[in-house]
Amino acid sequence: MSHPERVRALDLIDRVLDPGSFRAWNDPLPTLAAPDPDYAAELAAARERTGLDEALVTGEGRIHARRVAVVACEFDFLAGSIGVAGAERLTLAVERATAEGLPLVASPTSGGTRMQEGTVAFLQMVKISAAVAAHRAAGLPYLVYLRHPTTGGVFASWGSLGHVTAAQPGALIGFLGPRVYQALHDRPFPGGVQVAENLYEHGLIDAVVPPEELRRAVIRVLDVLGPDTAPPAPPEPAAEAVAEPPPDVPAWTSVRRSRDPRRPGLRTLLRHGARSVTPLRGTGEGESEPALRLVLARFGVGAGPGAPCVVLGQDRTRQSEHGPFGPAGLRQARRGMRLAAELGLPLVTVVDTAGAALSPEAEEGGLAGEIARCLAELVLLPAPTVCLLLGQGSGGGALALLPADRVVCARHGWLSPLPPEGASAILYRTTDRAAEIAGRQGIRAADLHRDAIVDRVVPEHPDAATEPVAFAHRVAEALREELHTLRTMNTEHRLAIRHSRYRKLGL
Repeated sequence: MSHPERVRALDLIDRVLDPGSFRAWNDPLPTLAAPDPDYAAELAAARERTGLDEALVTGEGRIHARRVAVVACEFDFLAGSIGVAGAERLTLAVERATAEGLPLVASPTSGGTRMQEGTVAFLQMVKISAAVAAHRAAGLPYLVYLRHPTTGGVFASWGSLGHVTAAQPGALIGFLGPRVYQALHDRPFPGGVQVAENLYEHGLIDAVVPPEELRRAVIRVLDVLGPDTAPPAPPEPAAEAVAEPPPDVPAWTSVRRSRDPRRPGLRTLLRHGARSVTPLRGTGEGESEPALRLVLARFGVGAGPGAPCVVLGQDRTRQSEHGPFGPAGLRQARRGMRLAAELGLPLVTVVDTAGAALSPEAEEGGLAGEIARCLAELVLLPAPTVCLLLGQGSGGGALALLPADRVVCARHGWLSPLPPEGASAILYRTTDRAAEIAGRQGIRAADLHRDAIVDRVVPEHPDAATEPVAFAHRVAEALREELHTLRTMNTEHRLAIRHSRYRKLGL
């Protein structure tokens, strides 16, 4: 099996940064006890071979004219291993990026802790992780690109703390190095496990990106996560997306139209109503749910800058392909909530589901608890929040993403404790009265608007399935307007309004 290209630190930096913009920080290495002769000879050879004084290159540059900090391992310097000196250089770079308010792009490639320095080197991962945590706590983006190979304590510290994490195709990535495993157990580590593509499938990294495409990927991410200018002047309200009740339509008509396979869902909305779309994958903890998507994006059409946000969306297409989402999907959603809170980005949730999974696996996986935690976190989330009822809104799976500062609803969106057929079965032991129940339960957009559950209804002419692109444009503009308004509000005042809204609902 061929191994991926080993990309040198300075080569990677040249590929990612604007030409000629890199400036090394060159923090002097700390004065340490003299190494033993063998280790001293290894260090001298590594310095001569690479032209570097340590396994870490740190500095700053520009990406698409935006100033950023960069840190990158050099594998050719003692397998990119991290000892006390390298850890100090890395920590100083992270701390400087934090102090200067810079996004940080980090690219590990390493065999892990430098064995020649023993336990004291091993413990350096604590201070590195603390520095990265402080950077994130300051609301600054931390992006990670894992190169081949990345193992050991490097992967288990600064390699696993990214807001967004990508990896080189085919890269060996894992905690335990394969050679160590074979030496300890006298058999090879199972193939295909510690490979970038497998980590992606298990929701441990967000993307597999070739080095030559990394620059474009980072530009997309920083367009959403990077420091934003002051909010743009509010756009003129779209004539057809004003906050008014829609024409009267029977509830069952909306239910049937929301289930039309041709109806545009989240994918269509992102394709035609957003830019700088970057999908993220999984919980970062070994779970991934295809039916619930986590995305970074800017909403809005036309020449304006759009509104940056984190998007949590129920994907009706993937629910059809893979079945209803389960507790892992809601844990994935909570990752998105944490991202929004940490980076100070607005959060947009998109509800379009026939309901969450009803299965033994979902019960044992803690579905009910995850719904409760989503509700609690959303209600208290400091970031501005908008919920979009795009289509079906059934059961706890819909409710989990509902609580928001503002709720926007498509004309044929709806919200119900159960699908109408399920409510009919409970009340009458038959599904035959589903249409009647739908009409009585107040589930349609007009009812939700009347009851102050929904703030704004986006028209359909007469059905989004017949005008998917125009509908996506109207929804995107409505979201951009709502996000702009929320971003200009005082945070404490906004949170007080949100709490009062749900405290008094129905009274």
